[in-house]
Amino acid sequence: MLEIISGTVFLFLGFTAFGVAVMRRRSGAAILAWLGLWSAMYGALHLAGPLVDVTRLPHSYKIAASYLEVLTLYFILVVATRAWLELTVGKIRLFLWVVIYMGLAIAFAGIAVFLFTGQTNKFLPYNNLLAVCSTSVLLIVVSVPKLSRSCLATPNSRVLFAGTLIFALQALASNVRGSLGYHSAPIWDSLGFAVFLLSISYVALQMVFVSERRLLSIEKELAIAREIQLSILPGANPEIENLGIAAAYRPMTEVAGDFYDFIPVDRYRVGVLVADVSGHGVPAALIAAMLKAGMQSVVPCAHDPGEVMRRLNRSICAICGQSRGQFVTAAYLFLDMQSQHALYSAAGHPPLLLSRGGRLLRIESNGLVCGVVPEADYPVCSVPICSGDRFLLCTDGVMEPENASGIAFGDAKLEQAFLGAGLRSPAELIDKLFTEIRAWQPASKPQQDDITIVVIDVQ
Repeated sequence: MLEIISGTVFLFLGFTAFGVAVMRRRSGAAILAWLGLWSAMYGALHLAGPLVDVTRLPHSYKIAASYLEVLTLYFILVVATRAWLELTVGKIRLFLWVVIYMGLAIAFAGIAVFLFTGQTNKFLPYNNLLAVCSTSVLLIVVSVPKLSRSCLATPNSRVLFAGTLIFALQALASNVRGSLGYHSAPIWDSLGFAVFLLSISYVALQMVFVSERRLLSIEKELAIAREIQLSILPGANPEIENLGIAAAYRPMTEVAGDFYDFIPVDRYRVGVLVADVSGHGVPAALIAAMLKAGMQSVVPCAHDPGEVMRRLNRSICAICGQSRGQFVTAAYLFLDMQSQHALYSAAGHPPLLLSRGGRLLRIESNGLVCGVVPEADYPVCSVPICSGDRFLLCTDGVMEPENASGIAFGDAKLEQAFLGAGLRSPAELIDKLFTEIRAWQPASKPQQDDITIVVIDVQ
């Protein structure tokens, strides 16, 4: 009865730990999952034997219980070692992996013999010997302060040492008594394992809490970084004579590598820059923030897109350098409502789209992506401005979303939505584009890239 009770308790604790690990999986709680599985297997092992002896149970249950017992006997060492692996760092991990692979080999051999001959204990002595050797090594590691500091990833090794020592001494005493023909009550084995399991669980929970605090700190810093990044984007769209301008910025993560800015020269002229830093996350966001500082150097030449791109390229080369592998695609459009002309230049960026009289024009004037060589040249394209024209600048995040079949939204869908906007305002067109992108992409699939869109109407 005591074995049934203790087995039930360990089984319950195992399922509880496993459930907590599943709920907190983002916090690196794999240690709880392995501990839970270890505890559940230990509990099942203590339940299987006594319950098989209950004669009123169906014969099929007894057969199933015998199979479960053999599986647990052979695989519990592998699971236990895998739990220890989550607590260790450095070279000791290589030793634990060797133990795991040896344990798997012994387990498969022992189970194969059981299936063909019915012998349960054929390979158990080898399994027990491996368990004794690995436990001895781990006991030495947790006992020696120098080794515990270099081999354990735990904030409190003294608790782990106490639990391991009690468990090892109890197991040693049990084996010595057994070899002398004396057998102690199984409850002492359960108590020793319970102390050991509690010590590891205590350390594991400390590790999870430390990971939680670290994640919360990172999330808080990312939220601040997002606020800072949003602050470097234009707070409002410029008011230019006979132009309607709208812009939208949707990062894939908290911070992003997309960037856009306006350079209003006067009430008739404005420059529009859209840039996309390679990669995602914090590194790309840092370069995008530096682009904002680099924009100050291009204000005097805002009327010359070629010079704007050259200066930005030199700035990005100085920031990134060739060895870092960070590059920037960019497009710059300068609109002069007095002369009714637009000038456009780009660096490896998706083309400027122009809707005119129901027709779509793709304007490409690309030079080398920024950040490759400091002295690159960027061609400039001149486009006459007509009443009713609509310009669209965007990053490639608009074209990249894929549907359930793996087909990208692509240029064709973008151009179809752009031409089909009718009399919608620039802001309404941007909303329509995002709606179509969301409809194209499965709801379960996250955004795949940062997205920036700027739409300009000639009124």
